[in-house]
Amino acid sequence: MKKIKLTASAFMIMLSATIAITGCKKNAGDELPQEEVKNLQMVTEAEAEADVLYNDVFDNAMGVDNEIGIGGGIGVFRTAGEGISEIGRTDSGGQRCFTVTITPTTQGVFPKTVTLDFGNGCPGRDGRIRKGKIITTYTGRMVMPGSKATTTFDNHFVDSVKVEGTHSIQNVSTSNNRSFNVKVENGKLLRPSGNYTLHNKNKTWVQTDGNGTPNLPVDDVYSITGTAGGTVKRGQVTNTWSSNILQAIVRKFACRWPISGKKEITRNTRTGVLDYGAGTCDNQATFTINGTVHNITLR
Repeated sequence: MKKIKLTASAFMIMLSATIAITGCKKNAGDELPQEEVKNLQMVTEAEAEADVLYNDVFDNAMGVDNEIGIGGGIGVFRTAGEGISEIGRTDSGGQRCFTVTITPTTQGVFPKTVTLDFGNGCPGRDGRIRKGKIITTYTGRMVMPGSKATTTFDNHFVDSVKVEGTHSIQNVSTSNNRSFNVKVENGKLLRPSGNYTLHNKNKTWVQTDGNGTPNLPVDDVYSITGTAGGTVKRGQVTNTWSSNILQAIVRKFACRWPISGKKEITRNTRTGVLDYGAGTCDNQATFTINGTVHNITLR
């Protein structure tokens, strides 16, 4: 057998080449294709936006008054709070730019239907313009276990986004905790361009703070768990995703944005983690894909 002798220098050259080739292969395998990153970013932003807009529906349905909802001062009835200004006010004199119709008007008689009519445009100091109607039917006072509020929409827009679907809230409180089951069924957020987000969710909101002031919901804090999913279309690209809350999302009525918590978002077999931060009231979040952190501005 013919033997090949390698000098020390030749051996080191070959070894270095082998390591270099192996390293390139490993990095290429770990690298997520840019198209996958774009798609995951698209579904993550769609999920985050849907949460914000349908949380607005929750706040409006619950904030109508103490006799139907859980008390005034939240949603479009909100007074100034942390990180926000008053909503649904047209001037410093406090005139509302929307109307509230309650049927029947007799106190304590249910079911009741409450219509919030924002007309052709109701500018809020939160920077959003609401249009059209939000129509909510209540089976009982929402502070009572078992009561349910079901919301539908009549040509309702938040800025240029048309909001559709059915939003429901059911009081599932126990003797120890005030909590609500919140669902969105056949939700749709439609843009003038034809782009859209289809959205469904099933979540549980458990109150963790503010129990000592039941008539002042603006100081309430909720811990949110559950699942969601949907389909988003942007231009010629359509993606479907699902999400699962990994670390309870924390919402304060005094802030329109989630202030903390994490959720895992999955598109096909790829996953990313949306992180709302560590407790600051702002519209900033991050999502992490394959170890890389990206910034998101919530809308």
